[in-house]
Amino acid sequence: MANISMGSNAPSCNAYLLFYAEKMLPNGVRAFAYTVALGYCFIGLSAITARFFKSMESITNHSREVVTIDPHTNTPIVKHEKVWNYTIADIALLAFGTSFPQISLATIDAIRNLGQLTAGGLGPGTLVGSAAFDLFPIHAVCVIMPRAGSMKKISDLGVWLVELFWSFWAYIWLYIILEVWTPNVITLWEALLTVLQYGLLLVHAYAQDKRWPYVSIPLVRGERPEDWVPAEDTSVDHDKNCGESSEILPRENEDIVDIFSMHSYNNTGYHHVPEKDIEESSKTTLVVKNTQEDTCWLSIWRQQFVDALMLESPEQRKMDSICLRFIIIFWNSIIAPWKLLFAFVPPYQIAHGWIAFICSLIFISGIAYGVTKITDQISCVTGVNLYVIAFTALAAGTSWPDLVASKIAAERQVTADSAIANITCSNSVNIYVGIGVPWLIDTVYNYFVYQEPLYIDNAAGLSFSLLVFFATSFGCITVLVLRRIVLGAELGGPRLWAWVTSTYFMVLWVVFVVLSSLRVSGVI
Repeated sequence: MANISMGSNAPSCNAYLLFYAEKMLPNGVRAFAYTVALGYCFIGLSAITARFFKSMESITNHSREVVTIDPHTNTPIVKHEKVWNYTIADIALLAFGTSFPQISLATIDAIRNLGQLTAGGLGPGTLVGSAAFDLFPIHAVCVIMPRAGSMKKISDLGVWLVELFWSFWAYIWLYIILEVWTPNVITLWEALLTVLQYGLLLVHAYAQDKRWPYVSIPLVRGERPEDWVPAEDTSVDHDKNCGESSEILPRENEDIVDIFSMHSYNNTGYHHVPEKDIEESSKTTLVVKNTQEDTCWLSIWRQQFVDALMLESPEQRKMDSICLRFIIIFWNSIIAPWKLLFAFVPPYQIAHGWIAFICSLIFISGIAYGVTKITDQISCVTGVNLYVIAFTALAAGTSWPDLVASKIAAERQVTADSAIANITCSNSVNIYVGIGVPWLIDTVYNYFVYQEPLYIDNAAGLSFSLLVFFATSFGCITVLVLRRIVLGAELGGPRLWAWVTSTYFMVLWVVFVVLSSLRVSGVI
């Protein structure tokens, strides 16, 4: 059923999504309804993205207090150091988190196919399509984000080259295990090695960031921002939400987000503090925290539900344009159910954002499960190949967090590191984790239950897509290198050339989608 091309003679689908009466509707009506439902799920993904980013920023901004003794004056020196390494945060949090919709979708697809010797095509198709969407459309958006004439370049070329190497190797590796070592079959060891390479990526990137000898590229690193998103992008008036308890909660435009430590910090990140003052300040902070922080968090949490039910903000009510106000109210009415649901995510001020981060991933997994069910229905009633839907509509929809993250970084950061690193790292994560983990689940199950490997149903189509992607991605990276040589930066520059580059990237994406679709349909 999934391999039938779309046409007027699409077969009747006896499956239903919610109600048995769905089967009585014409296939065209059902296809339209399921497509709308799929789009609404993508709106939900964009709605949870805001909370996800705020929790991730809180995690990456978390610092620890280090007290050392000045050997000359014997006075304590208080220094705040970031807990997360800048490069590792990009790979382990930003790239992994923004790729989680695809990862969870592929994992759900693998779990529901347990007991079948053949792997489902929904997960791999979505992840390969997502890689193409990340590399081409997201680069196309990022290159025009800087203001007219301004240019932003990668400050740490060494780390980017390491990430780029592992990104390209990921797809070479996938082609090798699909077509060379064990054609059309994935063994347990191949799946395990795929997952373990994500750890190698983390170690290699960290080694490059720290300039370890023998394993790092000897390139000088330029200046780079400490935070991947600027503070003003997520500012919140804690005084409004917490009243007096705001004394113990840091504002989001501060560098220190550790509410369990005192907030003595200056521009240099360290200063001399008498030991007696440290002890007394710690006691005072502990008392204030114990008496007020619970009230503050509950106040913020309650405000989340209030904001979710508001169709207009006080500022929007003052607008003179009735038409614009109507559009805002209409849009807020559409997303209100999502906002109300996601209001249950705890405030990201708790536990440095980890609870909100995990809860956001849980909600993303729930939406991904709904997406898999709706996609099955669309393929069922239209006859469109499930693989085609995966690397087009699903890839674009689930890559929305990637697009938002890279857009914000390209628009507001002073360098292009996080914007481009998010793209290359996400592509690596898509293979090593997004495909590796689901295949590992299936191969382990097949090994112990059937003593059989995992068979790939559409290995030829997937391999062809990998070849097309590899060729077009080479064209993309070549243009980025030329922009660095000619213009001095990967992003921005003269508006004409920025738009020409953006259009070129979009053309590459269309080439990938068209060729891959024709191959799956049997035309080529």
